[in-house]
Amino acid sequence: MKKHLFLIGLMICSMATMAQTETPEKQESWYFKLGGSYFIQTAATDFPIISGTLPNNDVYAADGTTLVSREANHGSFGQGFRSTLAAGYRFNTRLGVEMGINYYVGNNEKMAETTHRLVAAGPTFVSGKAEGRIRAFDLSPALVLFLGEHRGFEPYTKVGVIVPVHGDLTIETNRTYTNASGTPILKTFSKDVVKPKPTVGFMAAIGTSYKLGNHLSVFAEVEYRNFTVHGDTKETKEYTENGVDKLYTSTTFRPDASYSASHVKYVDKLTTNSNHYLFNPNTATTNIEKDTTRPDDAMNDISSYVGISGVGLTFGLKYSL
Repeated sequence: MKKHLFLIGLMICSMATMAQTETPEKQESWYFKLGGSYFIQTAATDFPIISGTLPNNDVYAADGTTLVSREANHGSFGQGFRSTLAAGYRFNTRLGVEMGINYYVGNNEKMAETTHRLVAAGPTFVSGKAEGRIRAFDLSPALVLFLGEHRGFEPYTKVGVIVPVHGDLTIETNRTYTNASGTPILKTFSKDVVKPKPTVGFMAAIGTSYKLGNHLSVFAEVEYRNFTVHGDTKETKEYTENGVDKLYTSTTFRPDASYSASHVKYVDKLTTNSNHYLFNPNTATTNIEKDTTRPDDAMNDISSYVGISGVGLTFGLKYSL
């Protein structure tokens, strides 16, 4: 009996020892990542209206009034380069959290283009193009699931949110005014900066790291990110005619640059109380294209949005403590 009890006890101790040996040790640790990415756009949407101009490519006939062709401009501002600095904490071999700090610079996207449109007597025609570009800092907290290490490779997945903390949409518009013979008589340039309202987006990624040493690894990951940004305010930062600053003095092809002519506050709905030239024009002047009854206040306009969605490939270095 004692011999049987001894054997049973020995078996229990052996099984406990084996279980302890096979159970992976808990690996709490910090790590840091530095990487660069390039994203291609996905989930294209129509671009917003730009200062009353529809997001189209319009081509006019020789008379300047007959529309020959029209093509809608749509896409996403999700294509471009991103640099990333991230810090992560592993609770164990499988689960961790990560916080990324990202700086994103999008590619220029054509938002509207007009060719040979009649705009004044003489006759005077205009051709021009507007291009936009997104620049943004954002935070991306995420939950990370590590799938196990094998021969130095450790695949993982992560899901999280995107929280923009600073950024803008810059729209640059070049126009050329010509006479009946096609000779340029004026070239204008404007730069508008749209500030966004607060928003939150979504991100998901799958990747792997590869050990170069005890602390240093390289990593690569494929990431999908998607969020929508609504405009809050817009300000005209630059306006030139033939290279000369005319932001506050031009009256030729642009109304007197009052505060309402160069500043916009976006709203969800326009009413008779809105500071907008279609609802409250200043009838004391003959040029009411952008002149309102409250020229010292920002003009109101309908809030528009742009999509920033894309799939990107990131490469970088990872240092584990």
